[in-house]
Amino acid sequence: MEYYNYIKSLHLIFVITWFAGLFYIPRLFIYHIEALDKPEPEKSILSDQLKIMTRRLWYIITWPSAVLATLFAVWLLILMPDWLQMPWMHVKLTFVLLLFAYHGKSHHIFKQLQSDKATWTSNQMRLWNEGSTLILFAVVFLVILKDAFNWIFGLIGIFLLAAMLMLGVKMYKRIRTRNEGH
Repeated sequence: MEYYNYIKSLHLIFVITWFAGLFYIPRLFIYHIEALDKPEPEKSILSDQLKIMTRRLWYIITWPSAVLATLFAVWLLILMPDWLQMPWMHVKLTFVLLLFAYHGKSHHIFKQLQSDKATWTSNQMRLWNEGSTLILFAVVFLVILKDAFNWIFGLIGIFLLAAMLMLGVKMYKRIRTRNEGH
């Protein structure tokens, strides 16, 4: 058990780098979607550069971090099997499954954009960008507060955070539209 804290530290490091990738990749998707509306040669130049950037971020940082975070998490659960009996861990693992679903859908979007196929608008992608933020908030509060977590207030807090994030996206869109008109 003396190496427990090393494994926990490595798990946390790779969770952080995984989220860094998940936070940044939708921003690159937004830029790529917007680049596809530009006239040539700007469209091709930007699209080609954004494909390189997203490919590197996705395959060099985000995917390896997801795999390593998961491996270290499984190792921690093997060392601490009693955690699987705790209700907060069940809820946390549900959010982790949502995170994997988010990651999988982001991979699908990544593959489409590598072929210059944009099925999302930049505004839809801005909202998508907030999904990982909501999952991060939920997981961190669950891990830190554990049994002291008040589920009703926590759920209300997550919904309020989601509403604030959506409001921020709408305000950004309004400001951007106004600035483009000048």
